[in-house]
Formats: sequence, C-alpha cells, structure tokens
Amino acid sequence: MTTVPLLNCDMGESFGNWKLGLDDEVMPHVDCANIACGYHASDPHVMRRTVELAVEHGVRIGAHPGYPDLMGFGRRSMACSPAEAEDMVLYQIGALAGICQAAGTSLSYVKPHGALYNDMTADMALLEGVMRAVASYDVHLPLMVMSTADPGPTRELANRMGITLWFETFADRAYDGRGRLVSRREPGAVHHDQETIVSQAVALARGEALTANDGTTLVLPADTLCVHGDNPESIAAVKAIREAFEELLSA
Repeated sequence: MTTVPLLNCDMGESFGNWKLGLDDEVMPHVDCANIACGYHASDPHVMRRTVELAVEHGVRIGAHPGYPDLMGFGRRSMACSPAEAEDMVLYQIGALAGICQAAGTSLSYVKPHGALYNDMTADMALLEGVMRAVASYDVHLPLMVMSTADPGPTRELANRMGITLWFETFADRAYDGRGRLVSRREPGAVHHDQETIVSQAVALARGEALTANDGTTLVLPADTLCVHGDNPESIAAVKAIREAFEELLSA
C-alpha cells in the first residue's frame, strides 16, 4: 500500500497583538499542527484558538516546545542541562495538553522547536532529556526528530527509552552530506521555486535519493514533511505538495 509522509506545519506562533502565520489558510491542507506552547512564541489565548482550529479541521495536534526565548523566537541556543530541558519540555507539553483536554481532544505527538530541536540533534544527552520528558508524560506519544543520513544512534536511544520516533524531512531546504539542513546563512539553503519544492517532496515520499550540497547522494527516512504557512507563496506550495501526494496515493 502506498503511503506518503504526514504534512506538518508550525502554528499558533502569534503573541498578543502580534500576528504571525496564516494558520486559518494552511490548516485545511495539513495533517499535523505543531502548536507553540508559550516559551518561544504564543500565549494561552492563541494556543486555545489554534487547538480549536485544528479540531475543526480534523488535524492532529502536536506540542511544539522550545527554549524560553520569546525575543529570539527560540532560535538561539541556551546553555540548558539535559535535566533542565526535560523539565521545560514537560512543562510545555502539560500546558498544551490541558488546553487540548478543554477542547475535547488530546495531543498526538511532540515536536521540539528551533534551537532546541537542532541542539538535541547534535547532543545525545540533551536528546535523552527531551525523550525522558515525552516518556514520563505519555510513552505512547511519538517524538518528531530531524531525519539524518545516520538515524541509527537516535533509533537506538528511542528503543531504550521505549518511545516512537517520527523522522522529519523538509521540501524547501537544502541538505549537507550528513543529512543535516544547510545553514540559512549559506546561499541556496532555502528553496523558493515551487517546482523544486514539490519535486523534493515527491522524492522524499518515494524514498528516492536527494543530492546534498556537496554533490553526494542522500536517502532520508521520511515519516513526516515540514511545510510552512507564513505567506501566500508557502500556502500555494503546501497545496501543490498535497495535490502531488494525492496523485501518488491514487497511482
């Protein structure tokens, strides 16, 4: 049976009077909503509205915890110990879970945000701290992690912790030879052409090799694909990816 990656999108990132993202427009086209939990973005009112919007469209809800860095939008690394990361992630999961319960729904997974997400990819002790938070809240909740060329160590740690992983890929980003995202500071790190984005999404869905920025071939596990909904061009790309995936499923 043909399957395609779940489409996930970061949402609920507005704060007070400051609006970010086109959540209402992108929600009908995705499978999973990664909802900010108040540390790097969002507030209780935004969280509740976003949860209700996800419920309205039958979209799975994921906690999107990050570093406590509103000013830096959670994109700056912080010197947190694994134990501190564990407690911060658990706190944020609990906050969103309470709002989900009030809306008659529940969390489906956890996806860390920004610098925390990148840091735990490079630091196994930090990753273990995040995994402990997920396992202590609900061992059945999948944890979304970055797909890389060598997922073995992450899989082994998850097996020891007894949790499920969802490996995440990106259609609009370039990869290096290790299967990690090329820094946004480097030229060509972000794809803007819709045809290129859709082509990479389809290749990932089919399990085909990508070409890394050093010319090597790269095959990445792809349980889920991150898409964006912060401008009209990104919304159009999400719709195009959804259409391409529906064609794969019907082929």
